[in-house]
Amino acid sequence: MQKFPTPQGMSRRHFLTHLAGASALAAPAFSLTQALTAQAATIKRNQKSCILLWMGGGPPTIDIWDMKSGTPTGGTFKPISTAGEGQITELLPKVAKQMHRLSIVRSMSTREADHERGRYYMHTGYVPNPNVQHPSYGSVVAHELASNRRELEIPPFVSIGGASEGPGFLGMAYAPFQVDSNGRVRNAKANVEEARMMDRVQLLNVLERRFVRENRGSAAVEHAKVLQSTLSLLTSNQMEAFKVQDESEANREWYGNTGFGRGCLMARRLVETGVPFVEVNLGGWDLHQNCATGLQTKLPEVDQAMSALVDDLAIRGLLENTTILWMGEFGRTPRINGDAGRDHWARSWSVVVGGGGIQGGKVVGATNKDGTQVTSEPYSSEDLMATVCRAMGISLDRTFKASNGRPMKIAGGGKVISELFG
Repeated sequence: MQKFPTPQGMSRRHFLTHLAGASALAAPAFSLTQALTAQAATIKRNQKSCILLWMGGGPPTIDIWDMKSGTPTGGTFKPISTAGEGQITELLPKVAKQMHRLSIVRSMSTREADHERGRYYMHTGYVPNPNVQHPSYGSVVAHELASNRRELEIPPFVSIGGASEGPGFLGMAYAPFQVDSNGRVRNAKANVEEARMMDRVQLLNVLERRFVRENRGSAAVEHAKVLQSTLSLLTSNQMEAFKVQDESEANREWYGNTGFGRGCLMARRLVETGVPFVEVNLGGWDLHQNCATGLQTKLPEVDQAMSALVDDLAIRGLLENTTILWMGEFGRTPRINGDAGRDHWARSWSVVVGGGGIQGGKVVGATNKDGTQVTSEPYSSEDLMATVCRAMGISLDRTFKASNGRPMKIAGGGKVISELFG
């Protein structure tokens, strides 16, 4: 498959290598709680954010959200009722109690069943094209909403626990800022004295200005922008938002003492601070073998963290302006293979979405008795992305100009899933 890497040298990780030791700078005493309390009314009124819970590897949604109990394709687990419409797997009892705030789209029907192609397609609303790099959800949202966060030094697109897709033709200012589930930024090592670090920064600034003056293309300008934003962040008291360990023990236990649990808790903290887009990664869903065993391991982790995230956002009055999206690159086959696993399947599968003005408690679309076909109107990646943009107040008429000069519409011109809006 044609890969679409970030241009060499053009990433925040690259700049953080230059700035090793920046995190050693002493930030002024700061209480995130006090600051948030002071601006809580404004945040709740004006902030629009999205949290993408990315299930890398392609989860078997036929075992989770669209169960076919009693059929040869139905799998091991029993369905349970929820606080909304329909039933879900018994392995998500806590999420079931939050389903009045979330809705299931059971009629996803897409066309990319390869991991890399499916990942790109579901993140961008476009199939891979060797002639153009399309921006991901996070980059589009960051581009459209970052201007409302002028006081925010944290990048407008944060990816926790793994990489996301990049900014494409929107430029590196809208690339994902990657941290692990403990809030650690890669290559930011506290082993350089402040004075020496500032000397390095000064030298880099001289070099940056020289490259920009020599008109060496947009890369030099983008490099300078991201360098400055990285420095501002690492020396900012807003780094407090990444410190999940500062949460109470009760809150940390609520979300679960796992990487995904800490990632979801960090996502809530970042949204509360004003970050428009946060992606939390949970991989390991490529269950070609022993699917049931894998689900018994992974779904309790999802249940704890996802249910806490939804409930916590609702309690804090943030859910009405925060869209939550749970998805992977595709689903998995209704047929169970000879290794007790399920293979790649994009023809009929499910996603979950809620918050941000999207109606909760609904089941949209349907598949047939054995889950092999969508029997209602099918929805694509483009449609899902259009729906999320609608929830976030981003105009679908917005058109960008790609690097090849061609106009590109947000979400590939997809249609809004109207059943999700009252």
